Amino acid sequence: MTKDEKKLRRVFDEKSWNEIKTKDSWQIFKIMSEFVEGFETMGKIGPCVSIFGSARTKEENPYYQLADEIAYKLTQNGYGVITGGGPGIMEAANKGAQRGEGKSVGLNIELPFEQSSNEFIDNDKLINFDYFFVRKVMFVKYAQGFIVLPGGVGTLDELFEAITLIQTKKIGKFPIVLVGKSFWNGLLDWIKETMLDKEKNISPKDLNLFSVVDTADEALTAINEFYDKFGLKPNF
Repeated sequence: MTKDEKKLRRVFDEKSWNEIKTKDSWQIFKIMSEFVEGFETMGKIGPCVSIFGSARTKEENPYYQLADEIAYKLTQNGYGVITGGGPGIMEAANKGAQRGEGKSVGLNIELPFEQSSNEFIDNDKLINFDYFFVRKVMFVKYAQGFIVLPGGVGTLDELFEAITLIQTKKIGKFPIVLVGKSFWNGLLDWIKETMLDKEKNISPKDLNLFSVVDTADEALTAINEFYDKFGLKPNF
């Protein structure tokens, strides 16, 4: 039996009363501690722009360079930068934020494949999480915008969670900017043609919850124009 099969088997094994009391019930305190640490640390930092993308993107990849440039330009316009704290796009964004002498925040989580924190996070702004859902709360609560570069399943999860929260009015609207039209166009075509036109599972106005750009300047403009419209300014 493989490791994954053993793990699946344990899920279906009936737990004893002692296991429920000592593990499941007490797990809430670990979850609470992550929320407390996150709120206390992020509350001091203030809202930033969250940048998402693949942890597997190499330094020579154009999207790595683009993430660095976007983060740098955000800091020059008064924004801090939040990433998932790992390698790839996250590393590039933290590098750009540090290069711009802005606030460089990392919300790291331990993963079996690639996740260790990168070296470009400010020493007092690295938070480690065990629970994805706690980490995602921090991304949304303290973000003045989402900038999403090409990534995998985790990136899509973070993107659609934000869209869902805004669509259902659980949070106030903030700018969501997808970077890389050639990467996102296939997904967007499916959303428009299948989800909207064919199945009527979303409303036409839902397509206005995000924008798609190709350059760092366009990404920055999308963030700035949103807040200029409401007379708001960056926190830093």
